[in-house]
Amino acid sequence: MPSTDEQTVTVVIPCRNEAESIARVIDAVPAGFTALVVDNGSSDGTADAARRAGATVIAEPRAGYGSAVHTGIAAARGDVVCTIDGDGSLDPADLPALVEAVRRGADLAVGRRRPASPDAWPWHARLGSALVAARLRGRYGIDVHDIAPMRAARREPLLALGITDRRSGYPVELLARAGAAGWRVVESPVRYGKRTGGRSKVSGSPAGSARATIDFLRAAR
Repeated sequence: MPSTDEQTVTVVIPCRNEAESIARVIDAVPAGFTALVVDNGSSDGTADAARRAGATVIAEPRAGYGSAVHTGIAAARGDVVCTIDGDGSLDPADLPALVEAVRRGADLAVGRRRPASPDAWPWHARLGSALVAARLRGRYGIDVHDIAPMRAARREPLLALGITDRRSGYPVELLARAGAAGWRVVESPVRYGKRTGGRSKVSGSPAGSARATIDFLRAAR
C-alpha cells in the first residue's frame, strides 16, 4: 500500500498580487489535495490572504512564473504535483481528472481551456496559445492544442526534465522537453473564466499577448 506521503497531491499555486482571488482558489482545491502557494514578490497581502485561507505559503523573491513554479515543485510533498494559477480563472475541481490521467500512465496531463464566455479568453491570447501549440506539435510530435497553466505530473520525473526557464516561457519549455524525452502527454478539457481579481501579468492586452507569444515561441525552439 502506498504511504500517506506518496498519496499526497500538492497543488502549487504561483502568485503575484492575487489577494483578491487567492482565498477562493484555495477554498476550491479538492479534498485530499494540499494547497501550496508560492508568493512571488506580492505587495498586496497575497501571502497573508493565502495563510488565512489555510494554505501553506512559501516565498520566491526571484521574479518570474517559472521561478515560482519551480520553487513550489521542489518544495512539494507526495508523488504527484499539480499547478494552477491563483487568479480564479481556472477551476481546481478539474484537477482530479488530470491527476487520474497521470496515475493511469500519462507522464504529463495538461488542461485544454474551454472558455465560459467569449470575453473570458481574449482573441489575442487564444491566437498566441494556438500558434505555440502548433509549433510544439510540429517540432516535438506532442498532441497539445493549448498552453494552459493547469497541469499534473509526477514530481521527481518533472524535476529531472531540467527546465531552466524561470519566466513566462516555463510551460512551453516543459512541453518541449517532455516531447523530446518521449513523454506521454495528454490533454483534458478544463473550464476557463475571467480572472476574479487583480490584473493579468501576461495576456491582458494585445501587446502583452504578442510579447508572451514571442517568448513562448523562443522557448519552443
